Amino acid sequence: QVQLVESGGGLVEAGGSLRLSCAVSGNIFSIGDMGWYRQAPGKQREMVATITRGSTRTNYADSVKGRFTISRDNAKDAIFLQMGTLKPDDTAVYYCSADEFTTYGRLTRWGQGTQVTVSS
Repeated sequence: QVQLVESGGGLVEAGGSLRLSCAVSGNIFSIGDMGWYRQAPGKQREMVATITRGSTRTNYADSVKGRFTISRDNAKDAIFLQMGTLKPDDTAVYYCSADEFTTYGRLTRWGQGTQVTVSS
């Protein structure tokens, strides 16, 4: 089974930057697409950015296009989210996700989340 551990969250002023990391362990060869999602208080979890296994395609939520960049380092078994020009609306718990291909089919694994708080 794949395990995901996020790090890099914290408190930052509006306009600032943060870099989130997600370390992957377990059956890493079974992993396909990965991504970052976030959930603000009282709101549903939403997709922030996704990246394919070979980093050939990325996808971003409209709200973060041009400000956030997702990247993947398969050699280090990690993905990253570089966040810039942060806004208070970016405040949320950020979760790393990975699609794992198992004998039961494709399962989505989640990390425990890391808090990002942007002050105005």
